[in-house]
Amino acid sequence: MALYNVHAGNNKARYARNTVNVTILVLFAIATIFPIYFMVISSFGDPVEAGAMSYSLIPTKISFASYKFFFDYSEYSYRWLLNSTIVAACVTISNVFFASLAGYAFSKIRFKGRNVLFMVLLVAMMIPYQVTQVPLYILIVNIFHIQNTYSALILPGLVTVYNIFLAKQFMGSIPNEVIECAKIEGCNQFQIYYKIIMPLSKTVLAVMAILTFMESWNTFFWPFLVTNTMDMQTIQVGLKNFKFANTTYFAPMMAGATISAVPMFILFFSLQKYFLEGVTVGAVKG
Repeated sequence: MALYNVHAGNNKARYARNTVNVTILVLFAIATIFPIYFMVISSFGDPVEAGAMSYSLIPTKISFASYKFFFDYSEYSYRWLLNSTIVAACVTISNVFFASLAGYAFSKIRFKGRNVLFMVLLVAMMIPYQVTQVPLYILIVNIFHIQNTYSALILPGLVTVYNIFLAKQFMGSIPNEVIECAKIEGCNQFQIYYKIIMPLSKTVLAVMAILTFMESWNTFFWPFLVTNTMDMQTIQVGLKNFKFANTTYFAPMMAGATISAVPMFILFFSLQKYFLEGVTVGAVKG
């Protein structure tokens, strides 16, 4: 009887802990999803209400007028989406390629000064993003004179130290014996990278692609600095055109934000399998 009571008490305690854990997770999920929910719900409002719209959590009516208003408001609405797509795609592809190349070199190729150079990159990664904006702006505008061009939007993000670090750490776990066998078969370094390293690194490459695309797509400050015409603005910068001194077209702005979020959702869910594998890699051994 005493043993039964102890077992029942343990079950109750375990049930109570599970209930608390589930409650906390649900609260965090609600806090995470709520901004997205409010953005989508607000996008169905009436565009003429502008800044005077009611902030209701439950829509009284569903209207796509704000989406039509978003595209009819400016002839550049489609161009903003195109610019963001071009910039984010170029930055993502270049990061996946160059960061994986650098990660392979730092992890598998022995060369003089490798550790020192890698430490310099790690130090550079610790410098706040905002600190580099002024010298980078001077370099782009005053020296290269490429302001308000795709080059100004893409070149500063061609490769990031974080992605190099991520690729280096992952590729360091690939057995050296595999590479040695490839060398015996007559493969050069680029063949090893293309035929062996890249297929084995699909998970980390997918993680890099998702994170880089999301960061590039959502960036506001740098495109805002280097663009001075509406035809070169990205979608995040273009949304500010719906805000004026006396009013804000809130519902069309939320419609534009909802449209701009769609590519990120598509990318994430299409690469979700690899993303989850990349997050959990190394968590289980054996």
